Order: sequence, then structure tokens, then C-alpha cells
Amino acid sequence: MGRWICCLCSRGADPLMLLLVLALGCDPSTAATASPSVPHAKPSYTFGRTFLGLDKCNACIGTSICKKFFKEEIRFDTWLSSHLKLPPSSLLSYSGNYTDDAQSWRPVQISRLSSRYQQERGERRVCGALRGRSCSLERALRRTPRLQKWLRAKRLTPDLVQGLPSPLLRCPSQRLLDRIVRRYAEVPDAGSIYMDHLRDRDRLRLLYTLAVNAHPILLQMFPDVEGWPFPRYLGSCGRLVVSASTRPLRDFFGAAAEVAADLALQLLAVLRSMANNDLNYFFYFTRVDAATFGVFGNGHLFIRDASTLGIIDREEGSQLMDSQQEYRDIFSCLAVDCQSAFVSCDSIRDEHSLVMVCQDLLPKLLAGKFVPPVQERIDAFLQRCAGGFGDKQGAKEATEELAELLKPLRSCDSRFAYRYPDCRYSDKY
Repeated sequence: MGRWICCLCSRGADPLMLLLVLALGCDPSTAATASPSVPHAKPSYTFGRTFLGLDKCNACIGTSICKKFFKEEIRFDTWLSSHLKLPPSSLLSYSGNYTDDAQSWRPVQISRLSSRYQQERGERRVCGALRGRSCSLERALRRTPRLQKWLRAKRLTPDLVQGLPSPLLRCPSQRLLDRIVRRYAEVPDAGSIYMDHLRDRDRLRLLYTLAVNAHPILLQMFPDVEGWPFPRYLGSCGRLVVSASTRPLRDFFGAAAEVAADLALQLLAVLRSMANNDLNYFFYFTRVDAATFGVFGNGHLFIRDASTLGIIDREEGSQLMDSQQEYRDIFSCLAVDCQSAFVSCDSIRDEHSLVMVCQDLLPKLLAGKFVPPVQERIDAFLQRCAGGFGDKQGAKEATEELAELLKPLRSCDSRFAYRYPDCRYSDKY
């Protein structure tokens, strides 16, 4: 009889019967063993410290957004699968989603500052002197003369960044370096040009980020809410950076003519704003490719990858002579070849970025999109612009004429949400 009652317990009787069973002393272990349907715990997402790069902190970017990962408020697109697997750690970037209320989600870009191969190679250089013994990357970096100077410094000065490979720091001014410290978002008390509020770990993280890839620093220095053409910086965790998501420009090389015309006009406008702005900084690219620029869902074009952007301060000028920038140490080699030559500040011309875009991007975006007479004129303008190194006016005039030609070729409809319906009522569009 007792066994029969316990079988009832395992097969799921009504509530009154279950109370009777408990009263008669049904053995719960027997019931659990007999039941074929044990409720499963809710699956959860497991992060390894290695995947995030937290095992390398404080030789990392920061930890400001780690809680979002662990609370599942940032999700990789691959988490939508039933297996809930994290993507391969070897990738440089991932598509993801971000929420503040667990109800509405928006797309984000989750990026690494350098490839796994570059990281491992740079870290081997740091630890090479130990000859096979176990190496703490952070401990090795802390012993370097550069970091020791950083830990004692009250203010970030040009001598502290000389020899770092980032284009951002090739021609530094004190005004530019003060902006880096004042806008550094991985610390709670940003706002001062002095580094008193930076703890030792904060200084190492800032130095490490500048040495490997200054992209997240540029997003913090020139935020989108102030009108700068960069995606919003949302935070970092270990060696992962989270920012607003954009589709790379290469996805639009096959777009319709009116879309191509609109993006080309935006691209030229971005270059103009980076050369002439209220802060009197001149931004230039050391390299451009099909992923340098990106497009938001509303059709608005932004600079997607700021890692190849250099800045010249037209108000203060550079406070380092080019000969001084030949200084090298281990921070110069964390992500690039130690023998890489620096570009001289004096070699950068006003038309520098414009010519590269005319050579490498606009032909792919605009090729074969328009009726023959218009296409021939577009190709002629691009050819003049692409050959404009050393001819500032030639490149500038060619792109101005190209812009006037493209303006009437774009349309005004809901595909271009960033300017619609304003374009119906404004001559600007």
C-alpha cells in the first residue's frame, strides 16, 4: 500500500491527494527517483575571465560595463540559439544587443582592440626577458620606466606618450592630452585635467588602451551627443569594448543610386567637419578601408573605426618634435611591429583624408550607379580628387563639384530617417 501511494506521488495526483500522501509519510527520495520529468534549472550564460580578458586586468581596457554582461543585459546574437554558446574568442568584433529595462533592446557592437594573435605576440615580447618562467603581464608592465613615470605624474604630458604607436598621439598638444584625461570614462570622477583621481590601476588601463588601440578613447573624447560623427561609447569589460552598432560601409557598395549618393554626400560632409570644427582640431586618417565608416539603422553615416585617426591641434600645435617620437619601449610594441616608422607631423596635408577616400571608397560606392553622362562626370571628379596629393585646391574643388552633382540625385523618403521628414521642408537637403 505504501509503495502504491508513493507511486501516486511521483505521477502527479491532485493537490488533496498529495497532502494525503505526505501525511502518510511517502518517501520523497523514492518519488524523485521514479519521476521521469524532473524540472530543469533555467539555463544561464557562462563567461570565462579569459573570454572577456578580465584575466589580464589591469593590463586591459576597463570594467565599467561588466555588470551588464553578468546580468545578461548585454547579449551576443549567438545567444539567441538554444545552445546559448558564446562566440569564438578569436573574432575581432561581435554583434550584440543591449538593454536597460529588460524589455527594449538595441543593437550594439562588441569589439576587441586587437586580434588574439597580436595580443599574444605583444605579451610574449613583454615576458620574453623572463626566459620561460611564469609571467604576470601586469607585473612586468609595472616595472617599466614609462609606467613608473605615469604613476608619479600629476598631469598627462607629451613626454609620457612619446613613442606610443597610436596616430592620436603622434603630434600631441597639451590641450589634447588634457582632454584625454578629462573625458576618460572608465573612472567615476572624470572631469579634471589632473590625474589625481586616477588610481594606479586606472593609469595602467589608460596607458594600455592608448598603446594598443585608441579607438575607445576617441569615442570618449568626442561623444556623439556633442555632434561628433562617432558611435556612442557604452563601456568596457576586460578587453571588450561596447559601442552603438553600425553596419560597415562595404555593405552598401551594392546599394541603389539614391542611397549611394546620400552616403557619398555624408562621407564628404564628415571629412569637412573633421578638418574644420569649433575646437580647431584637424583629424586625418592614416588608412581607410570599407569598415572605417558605418551606417546606423536610420541611414546616418558615422566613423565606425577611429583607430587610424590622427589629430593635429591647430590652436596649440605639436609639443613633440618628430625626432623625439623615435623613442621606443615595450608599450610601443604591444600591438604593432616595433620597427614601424612614424608618420611625420609635417607630412600631413589638408587634403590627406579626402584623397584616400576618393581613391579607395567613393569609386566602390558610386561605380556604375547612374546614367552614362552623370556617371562619366562623377568618375572624372573622383579621378581629379584621387590625384590631388600636393594639390589642395584641386582635390577640394573636385569634391565640391561632386557634391553639387550628387545633391539632386538623392531622394527624400523614410529610408533616410535621420533627415526625414525634415528634407521635405528644407533646402538643406
